[in-house]
Amino acid sequence: MNEAARESRPSPAAQPVLVARGLVKTFHEAGRTLEVLKGIDLAVAPGDRVAIVGASGSGKTTLLQLLGGLDEPTAGEVLVAGESMTRLGPVERGRLRNRALGFVYQFHHLLPEFSALENVAMPLLVRGVKAAEAEREARSLLERVGLGERLEHRPGQLSGGERQRTAVARALVTRPAAVLADEPTGNLDRATGQRVFDLMLELNASLGTSLVVVTHDPDLAARMERVLELKDGVLRPA
Repeated sequence: MNEAARESRPSPAAQPVLVARGLVKTFHEAGRTLEVLKGIDLAVAPGDRVAIVGASGSGKTTLLQLLGGLDEPTAGEVLVAGESMTRLGPVERGRLRNRALGFVYQFHHLLPEFSALENVAMPLLVRGVKAAEAEREARSLLERVGLGERLEHRPGQLSGGERQRTAVARALVTRPAAVLADEPTGNLDRATGQRVFDLMLELNASLGTSLVVVTHDPDLAARMERVLELKDGVLRPA
């Protein structure tokens, strides 16, 4: 390859980590057909911060589930780290999800019988990482989010903010290409929610992990690089 061709080729780091092409999602219920998403296109670059806003029932959570491979589109395609999530079988899709994506929800979804350390280490153990290494990575990230003194506490022994910080650590422990967050501060009081969101933005900057956040909070959305509104099944700049 000559120098000109080499210079003109995009670097791998410049490629989108998450791409949606023509996503359509249709539901059939009570004899009616409801088209929630009507051909969504989206590209998320490495380190990008994208907020998705819209009215309740507009399909934001549905879109996030499609982007994460947790549901299948009626039509269209999702690519994660260059691989087509849509064309993979359930097992391969799960492996790609574990390798390239992290998830944070409004409710933390921590396993109540396990400690904070065990909850955060779990995605690495699922990946096949040795227990000692998984624990070391989990401990390091929990210390980074200010929970170094709460490693052995179970979710029921943690405050709401501590549980959500644990969930953020769990989402990031695999160093995913992107984190998908659905109302990550919606179950917290405003001050605690702000601190959790500060933490997510800090880790986004330091780790280079992209963020796609569904939120009803205009103040949180305003802190993202891009704000997109989902309305009438179409995604467009807010």
